[in-house]
Amino acid sequence: MTHSISRLLLLAVAALVGFGVADPALAQEAEAVAAPAGVTPETAYVLNTLSFFLHGALVMWMAAGFAMLESGLVRTKNTAAICLKNIALYSIAGIMYYLIGYDLMYTGVDGGYIGTFSLLYNPGDTELTLIGAMEGDADAALAAALEGGYSVMSDWFFQMVFVATAASIVSGTLAERIKVWPFLIFVVILTGILYPIQGSWTWGGGWLAEMGFSDFAGSTIVHSVGGWAALVGAIILGARRGKYNPDGSINAMPGANLPLATLGTFILWLGWFGFNGGSQLALGSAADAAWIAIVYTNTNLAAAGGVVAAMLASQIIYKKLDLTMALNGAIAGLVSITAGPDLTNHLMSIIVGAIGGVLVVIAVPLLDKLKVDDVVGAISAHLVAGVWGTLAVAIFGGGDLVTQVIGIVGVGAFMVVASGIVWGILHFTIGIRVSEEEEELGLDRTELGMEAYPEFGQGTMRI
Repeated sequence: MTHSISRLLLLAVAALVGFGVADPALAQEAEAVAAPAGVTPETAYVLNTLSFFLHGALVMWMAAGFAMLESGLVRTKNTAAICLKNIALYSIAGIMYYLIGYDLMYTGVDGGYIGTFSLLYNPGDTELTLIGAMEGDADAALAAALEGGYSVMSDWFFQMVFVATAASIVSGTLAERIKVWPFLIFVVILTGILYPIQGSWTWGGGWLAEMGFSDFAGSTIVHSVGGWAALVGAIILGARRGKYNPDGSINAMPGANLPLATLGTFILWLGWFGFNGGSQLALGSAADAAWIAIVYTNTNLAAAGGVVAAMLASQIIYKKLDLTMALNGAIAGLVSITAGPDLTNHLMSIIVGAIGGVLVVIAVPLLDKLKVDDVVGAISAHLVAGVWGTLAVAIFGGGDLVTQVIGIVGVGAFMVVASGIVWGILHFTIGIRVSEEEEELGLDRTELGMEAYPEFGQGTMRI
């Protein structure tokens, strides 16, 4: 590299003083160095791997966003419990996806319905050979590793943080009345088995992929999956005590910390650039970089469209603005564009996100009328907007509408039945709901034996 730069500098000096370039071979070398055709396979390998790591770290940061959003939208007596559930579910998702989930989703699907039940997903032989290669074997080991295009464990990390996102959606919906341990048992099944099976149908090269179903970063595969599991769980679990009156009227149970919920939404917004941008799955070429720039722009515009549209809809419908609707409008806009953030007309992204924002404002009160108690509005923001975003791929992105509908229905039916079975078993065996007395005292005291804000209450109460 230094030698090439020196030769170029000499050529430049020669040109400046008028000597020109006497050696045609030297001139051709200078032209090749000045305008390279592309990066080397090793450089592409490094850039692709780095993209998985950096974008995956942004998606991991979304776990903090969910924790802050949910903490802000629950009452103070349940804040510590919701924080515990969020850090626990992220940890469980990582372990289960390593133990069984990744292989179930990506290994040996081959156009079918499920991968392999192989345990443990570790670095590949080619990469282990590269790491431990002796001097004489280094070139062969490097060539073998480069064939994959990226480090296999960087891909595992990126895919794992998506699984945790799906589980976070369930956490917020069922807050304030579900027992911690039964919820975490459900997370084990969701992240280790249910999510990977349906994910294999598209991203693992299964039957939906064979049909041409398109879901760029997971409006259906991630967000609607979490939404379906949350919806079934909310129906089986029941509403919070005192939420609905016998005459059908609704008692508001406002969250305790809206600034914290707003901060959580901004964190989610930031993390979504990793969610969608990293789903390009490569950064080893100029074309990949250009596509990621387009994805980032569309992601940001869709979220902004969701916020503004939710605000306008709230003003029209309720005659006043609603901060929580604006926050969920941002999330709905992000979810809506996740299935197709590669639109080259950015105006379409604003429209897609805006429709998602309006749908949230309509869906939240509709669920209340049906007496489905969703504490944070996750079903509306992730399930409803996820379905819309997947359909939008056909409307705005040129996908096949029938295929998109088949994918939505197939994933939805699987998740409703499978999660219903799991929730039902937990309900009729160990029970999933705290008692009325425990719910009244709050899960912080009864499940954890502590309070998130002891200085504002009666002090810590050990159970």
